[in-house]
Amino acid sequence: MATDDRCCTIVPYFKVHSGKLPQFEVLCEQFVEKTKNEPGCLYYGWSFDGDQVHCREGYRDANAAIAHIENVAGLLTELVKIADVTRFELHGPEAELDKLRGPFTDLKPQYFKLEYGFRR
Repeated sequence: MATDDRCCTIVPYFKVHSGKLPQFEVLCEQFVEKTKNEPGCLYYGWSFDGDQVHCREGYRDANAAIAHIENVAGLLTELVKIADVTRFELHGPEAELDKLRGPFTDLKPQYFKLEYGFRR
């Protein structure tokens, strides 16, 4: 049983540089504000375990994920100055992942193909 769900999730993990957590948290607030008005964003938020951080984000489809990364490109440039990307994944159905391969190549993601499931 395949799925007709087109949702794409961006799954990045970061390790914040020593002493930079307050600066990182300010950037997270700016990311949230910038992302709030994206029509294709289904959910968005930041989760913390000390200096390890995960951005939990889902988009209607690949086009919405691409629109997001373009929207926050400037903030992302600032973020990677004070944190290292420790893992970066993209999840979605194969047809949508194919659309993400070019725009996300520089981030060297691991791709996870959605094959079974549903979304309400």
